[in-house]
Formats: sequence, C-alpha cells, structure tokens
Amino acid sequence: MAFDPFRAAVAVHGMLRDGDRLLLMRRAGTGHRDGCLGLPAGHLDGGEDAVSGLVRELREEVGVEAGPARCRLALVLHTAAEDAQDHEYLHLFFAVEAWTGEPRIAEPDKCGELCWADVRNPPPDIVDYVGVALAAIARGETLALFGW
Repeated sequence: MAFDPFRAAVAVHGMLRDGDRLLLMRRAGTGHRDGCLGLPAGHLDGGEDAVSGLVRELREEVGVEAGPARCRLALVLHTAAEDAQDHEYLHLFFAVEAWTGEPRIAEPDKCGELCWADVRNPPPDIVDYVGVALAAIARGETLALFGW
C-alpha cells in the first residue's frame, strides 16, 4: 500500500519589539482577516528555510533587515483548517532581537496601518490565532494549538 504523507502549510511570523511594545500590521487587500491586526508574516516559498523566509518577509512587508542569527524561534502554533478549502498550518513565531531600518508599510496593497501595541495587552482586533500565540509565548510555552 502506498503511503500518502500528510502536508501542512507553513507560515512565519516576526515579532519586532521595542521594550514592551510590539509591531503590528493592519491587514488589507489579502482576502484573509482583512481589517485585523497581525504580525509581519507570510508563507514559506519552496526551497527556503524558515529563517530565510522570515528575513525575506520582514524585508518585503515592513522594509527592515534582520540577520538570521538575531531571529529566535519562540513558538510553534498548529492550527486546524478553517474550511474545506484550507490547510492545516504550522505557524512559526520568531522573536526578532535586532534589525536595521525603520519599520514602514512596504506593501501598501496588503497593509493599511502599522502600530506599536503593548505586548502584554494586545488590541481586541488582533487576528485570533496570533493572540493565542502571544499569550502562549507570555506563559513560556513553545507549542500551542488552535482550532481543534
């Protein structure tokens, strides 16, 4: 019998902090959670490792450069598929310990606003699974589940 391995989509999320403040982006024009606040994030492209994908996404979305050695994995979040056309996801949340450049909206067709929020008290309109991830990180967890 042939074995058909399970496949999940992988997304990377960058947590840029300034003291107790966390950089958030208001999603727009993507068709996914538009109007909600999230972290700079995106899917991995084929043929790239997770840290390289994160560094690319930070450059593309908020115009900053981060050295791979300054990106530390903080949490893996496994989410269930949201509907029949969706995939299960592994979301990799990275603490970005240093970067160069001033964060800016580098993809205005996908982001309506950048804002700094209190990492301990994120705004109520944050993407639900991002809020779950931030709470898990605050508790010192390294793995969290959402939607099961």
